[in-house]
Amino acid sequence: MNVEDKVALITGAAEGLGKAFAEELLKKNARGIAIVDVQRSKGEATAKKFQETYGKDKAVYIYCDVTDAEKLKSAFILTKLTYDRIDIVVNNAGVGDEKKWEMMLKINLTAVIQGTFLAQEHMSHVNGGQGGVIINVASMAGLLHAPYAPVYTATKYGVVGLTRCLGLYDDELVSNRIRINALCPAFTDTAIINKSTMNASKARVQEIRNHLDLLPVALVAKAFMRLVEENLHGQIMRVTLEKGIDFQYYKPIPKL
Repeated sequence: MNVEDKVALITGAAEGLGKAFAEELLKKNARGIAIVDVQRSKGEATAKKFQETYGKDKAVYIYCDVTDAEKLKSAFILTKLTYDRIDIVVNNAGVGDEKKWEMMLKINLTAVIQGTFLAQEHMSHVNGGQGGVIINVASMAGLLHAPYAPVYTATKYGVVGLTRCLGLYDDELVSNRIRINALCPAFTDTAIINKSTMNASKARVQEIRNHLDLLPVALVAKAFMRLVEENLHGQIMRVTLEKGIDFQYYKPIPKL
């Protein structure tokens, strides 16, 4: 996809990876970015920064708690009303808090499922869409596991599974020229690392964090742009310090 003049909706874009993804798109002259986030002050500040740097119409902040189905639906409608189209949807919002596992399920998995289906609805030719790209942000924890984070791991396995199934078997995506892929970075240097709460003692958690070699955000953003720009569909892209950017290999599965 040529990013120029395209419109993106990115959840969790007030900071971290979502913000970096938005800026990469704006650098390539995207028409506009919807910064969809529950953090109002950070979201407004991010949108203002992008407006000052790239143009007053280049970004809009939309307050949204992605666990609220109606608010997430409204975020898509507001984006369409603002920019008249949606070409790229990034289901990026995520948390890591094993002590609030029910909330984590809603944010990391349920909202990603809903965001995927809303993206499909808005991009569909039947509804006046022009196709597009859906990127679901998972994690290497969705391919291996995250120590002491069983529910977080389960949510990310769910995102990978959702993306693979739709990429392999949903013919409506193909007929509407909609691509879907998942991005699985290893631990990255963002705020979620400091905010994460795992099922381990404080001393053990600190020990784990002290030994983490964090990915630079710029490398994950580079991987993201490959998923947007290259003609990839149903792929699970990995980003690690050891191997850089590559893809998870699966044995071919025949269509039923």
